[in-house]
Amino acid sequence: MLKIAIQMDPIEDVDVHADTSFDMALEAYSRGHEVWVYAAGSLQLYQGNVFARAQHATDLQREQGKHVKLSSKEQVDLRSFDVILIRQDPPFDMAYITAAQILERLQPDVLILNDPRAIRDAPEKLFVTEFEDLTPPTLITSDLEAVRAFKIEHEDVIIKPLYGNGGAGVFRVKPDDGNFNALLEMFAEHFHEPIIAQKFLPSVTKGDKRIILIDGEAVGAINRVPAAGETRSNMHVGGRAEAVEMNERDQEICDRIGPALSERGLIFAGIDVIGDYLTEINVTSPTGVQEVRRFGGADISALLWDWVEGRVESE
Repeated sequence: MLKIAIQMDPIEDVDVHADTSFDMALEAYSRGHEVWVYAAGSLQLYQGNVFARAQHATDLQREQGKHVKLSSKEQVDLRSFDVILIRQDPPFDMAYITAAQILERLQPDVLILNDPRAIRDAPEKLFVTEFEDLTPPTLITSDLEAVRAFKIEHEDVIIKPLYGNGGAGVFRVKPDDGNFNALLEMFAEHFHEPIIAQKFLPSVTKGDKRIILIDGEAVGAINRVPAAGETRSNMHVGGRAEAVEMNERDQEICDRIGPALSERGLIFAGIDVIGDYLTEINVTSPTGVQEVRRFGGADISALLWDWVEGRVESE
């Protein structure tokens, strides 16, 4: 039996039929492992030791509202755990980075997924630019004149905050869009981090493919289709999940980035592919596990715990 801690948003509030973190917790519990949950904000670094205020999760089941029984919060020494899963949602901000820096103190005594140093050093929209031949033309900058020049060159573009998530703040700017300068002013006023500008890919109307990898190997995929009139395919803004098969280009992309993920300890990752292009590498809390299984694909939570159990036994 493994003693597992999951750093995540409140488990009592999740949708048990969609949430990937819950699916992972449920699979671990069904295997007889001991599952605890805690919030990143409860992390404590004291005299070189790392603590958290955690709750023991029992009676896990896929029944909304009755899906978990939680103990009272207890001060726990995270070095007493075998495995820690980092599953809190972005934003990827200084609080996220600090939590990763604190968790680094537990290595190599505790297996942490994903590796906190790798998460810290691989912001999702920046990491992807290491594979520029796989990605659409992309600019990351706070220089608004550079963004204007990019817009002139590529005409139809996507503008979004570098560390945004879930489709928030994502705008398509068409060649004749008179709101472009107003959008840049809004970004400059409300976001301190750089802007990411990317050439618009018309094939997004056919879907944004989410491919999930474990230790650098593709294990499942779904297609997320935007709602009519939408550019964003995120399911919580109306996107629709559908079954999809990986093609040769998808496999080529996975073969290229897989070794880099594995070498960095980014064991559980989700990449986004639009048409022939890689657009994001998600390493903080990738989702899509339940949708893959729902459409007849692999049980990815089971595959993940197979990997974890094998790694712990080999050490």
